[in-house]
Amino acid sequence: MSVEALDLDDPRPTEIIVEIAGTGICHTDLSFRDGAWPYPLPAVLGHEGAGTVVAIGSAVRSVKVGDPVVLSFGFCGGCPSCLSGRPANCPEAALINMRGTRADGTVTLSQNGIAVHGLFNTQSSFATHVLTEERFATRLPDSVALELAGTLGCGVPTGAGSVLNVLKPQPNSTVAVFGLGAVGLSAVAAAGLSGCSRVVGVDLNPARLSLAREFGATDVIDAGAGNVVGAIQDLIPGGVDGAIEASGVKPVLSDAFMSTTLTGTTVLVGAAPIGTTYEIDSVSLLAGRTLRGCTMGLANPRVFIPQLVRMWERGLLPIGRMSKTFKLNDVETALAAAADGSVVKPVLIP
Repeated sequence: MSVEALDLDDPRPTEIIVEIAGTGICHTDLSFRDGAWPYPLPAVLGHEGAGTVVAIGSAVRSVKVGDPVVLSFGFCGGCPSCLSGRPANCPEAALINMRGTRADGTVTLSQNGIAVHGLFNTQSSFATHVLTEERFATRLPDSVALELAGTLGCGVPTGAGSVLNVLKPQPNSTVAVFGLGAVGLSAVAAAGLSGCSRVVGVDLNPARLSLAREFGATDVIDAGAGNVVGAIQDLIPGGVDGAIEASGVKPVLSDAFMSTTLTGTTVLVGAAPIGTTYEIDSVSLLAGRTLRGCTMGLANPRVFIPQLVRMWERGLLPIGRMSKTFKLNDVETALAAAADGSVVKPVLIP
């Protein structure tokens, strides 16, 4: 991956240009870079951007030049899912986020007249500036630390939403979170805020196990010690009421599923490579357990992100504790830190 100068289109009527203050690196970016998920090349990746609106199209009404915003995933806006407040379930979302062009096939980026695919997850935010549709931007308070706010568009709502919007644990219930990256840590925080009596964090990384306690975990388990299901059963006889699988590692789903009670629910949010299949014991499923999938925390960005901002500003979602900034020119160093797990949320600063 290299840093190069590109030409950016002027905004069309419903489009805006955002000057990026900071953009988080998500493991999804690594998956696309490495070819585990397809995307047309050449391309600019990045999909956790936050910054300041510097230009708007003639029909834009919800934001203005000078507004701080965070960018999020794309959706059509007109299907039954979108109209009922569930844009994460939009059947057109995959196409919109992954085609690399506008709906009419035109690109937003070029270099010496050669097309470059942008609009990655409607952003391509590994850049100084992003052109995107107005509806994919959420206005932020002026008080927010804008350079760290980009993860509010993906990692944080994915994790917090898997708990608050999908699992919906009852007060005094118990939850285990498998995989303590930005998604998993956000799920831990959301479980604590839901009034869960026990929140168990599971990971291989000792530093992340320690960090999970700062996010609200009451217990942590080193997955490398073996028999994670047994360890959870020792802590909470009968198992947890709910489990979040946020690692994207194939064998972990089975442990998450088997860690719950006979009527427990497991929510899969970790993004494994395309074509991954999972094996679940049929008897354990027949017993009454539930397995659910979840994309983007089942969130409506303009409704859910302001809730997350309030959690952040109250100190209940310590985004700064999991973030480390890197200059955009050091993108390879930042990507390596994400890949080896030494940094939970690398953030690129143009």
